Amino acid sequence: MGPGLSRRRLLVSAAAGSAALALGGCGRSDALTFWAIGNEAAALPALLDRHGLGTVRVQPLPWSGAHQKLLTGFVGKSLPDLAQVGNSWLGELDAIGALAPAPGDVTGGSDPFPAVIGSNRIAGRLIAVPWYVDTRVQFYRSDLFARAGYAAPPLEWAAWKRALARVRALAGGEAFGVLLPLDEFEHLQTFALSAGAGFLREGGTRGAFGAPEFVEALGFYKSLFDDGLAPVVTGAQIANRWAEFARGWFAVYPSGPWMIGEMRERLPPAIQGKWATAPHPGPDGIGASAPGGSSLVVFAGGARQREAWDVVRRLLRPDAQLALHRATGDLPAMRSAWTGGALAADPVVAPFARQIDHARPLPKVPEWERIVTEMQVVAERMVRGEFTVRGAAREMDRRVDRILAKRRWMAERGKA
Repeated sequence: MGPGLSRRRLLVSAAAGSAALALGGCGRSDALTFWAIGNEAAALPALLDRHGLGTVRVQPLPWSGAHQKLLTGFVGKSLPDLAQVGNSWLGELDAIGALAPAPGDVTGGSDPFPAVIGSNRIAGRLIAVPWYVDTRVQFYRSDLFARAGYAAPPLEWAAWKRALARVRALAGGEAFGVLLPLDEFEHLQTFALSAGAGFLREGGTRGAFGAPEFVEALGFYKSLFDDGLAPVVTGAQIANRWAEFARGWFAVYPSGPWMIGEMRERLPPAIQGKWATAPHPGPDGIGASAPGGSSLVVFAGGARQREAWDVVRRLLRPDAQLALHRATGDLPAMRSAWTGGALAADPVVAPFARQIDHARPLPKVPEWERIVTEMQVVAERMVRGEFTVRGAAREMDRRVDRILAKRRWMAERGKA
């Protein structure tokens, strides 16, 4: 989110305009149709108009219903010409044959971050083009770390833990170093990516949670709670995380680019200037992260694929990427939009580019959202004392192998 724009305010704005977000050619039969989601749907009409695409009709969808709308649109043969989709849905949409592969020249002179474009390749085919990128970094209280003797959080796990312990000690043991809500899978996922874990094996048909890399990450994650550096709470148990961050109840909270606007709007004036961002730590230096965000897709079977891909090309231009950032706070997926501009010079935004350079694609299986949900359910039980680290890894493998049973059956018959 950009300065002064909260997720709440933008969602309200998107909902208010959801009845008819369309441009000049609203009733024209020759207009391309574009399904867009949430904040981007609210900003897209003006962006398209500015780039000479005023005849593209935008239909806004809420994030809560967009996934189901895409699936029912495929079944009912009522998909639009192009759409914005969440990156975690790409494997599923490709598996059902909904997506048209991108032309080889679609990115033009743009240069997407490697991990981001890699997330959009399945079996060597580029099936979507990154529109904006979403990854997570550390949001931290710079004043609390300075008091503990650190200019910024260290980027190596052992040193990072020592810094968190020092911050906690200076607060008299009544505060915590880091907030990692137990119902948010992204934190453990980040530690696992940083350790080099692959999550799945045998062509994505079985869990790989017993691998040394994942066990290392799982043990490190557990140690943060065992050592009192992170509170044993879920997100629902925190009434107002911005207020708790402002009073110093925790010094670090990993989150995404939308949090920039939330911090600038919700934190009191006395705390502004006392927080910053930094990349994630890893076992031996800067850690990895997942490349999230949204991509642009064109649907298979559409009669106007060439025109739809031309719209995508225009939305990837640096000026269009920067215009989207100004309107929504979304981070450009193309390096060319960062070079020599205000983004690279913004000390709060710049660490995101560094983190994206260390991003690693996640497994491209349709079941991924179910997999990480089960992973985190077991991880929470481990933190609460029901499993050892290795016992939790075995339980994750058991649950994920069950989720992937149909995938194995199809692979054994050459149908996956």
